[in-house]
Amino acid sequence: MTATVTVTGRSYDDISVGEVLPELAIPLTRTLIVSTAIATRDFQDVHHDPELAQQRGSKDVFMNILTSNGLAGRFVTDWAGPFATVRRVKIRLGAPNYPGDTMTMTGEVVSKENGLVEVKIVGANSLGNHLAGSVTVAYPAAEGKDA
Repeated sequence: MTATVTVTGRSYDDISVGEVLPELAIPLTRTLIVSTAIATRDFQDVHHDPELAQQRGSKDVFMNILTSNGLAGRFVTDWAGPFATVRRVKIRLGAPNYPGDTMTMTGEVVSKENGLVEVKIVGANSLGNHLAGSVTVAYPAAEGKDA
């Protein structure tokens, strides 16, 4: 017996400059913040120990940059579909992501050329922008193709 798998998703031709990505709200649970810090081998106490984080001037544990990078990539690839691969994540961090808050990701396509799509992104929480920057994805079948 042979199984048939059908993969669907966006293609390079489906995307236009100025397209706005659907918002993604990410609940910032303590479990998310601590487990992703440990999963990325970031054992700094400010990411898992509330008392030590407070001793160092923070109100609580906070998300590490590797998790922020991963969530930025996930936001764009969830929209871009299974044919796209991440080529570059370029973000700056701002307000910390603390447990009990929500980070809302927004984005807009700012360029499309030669199979590459650049998406400007912002991840905001109740304190302001946690991250801002861009994620560039590639569509292999479209590489070398002009917008």
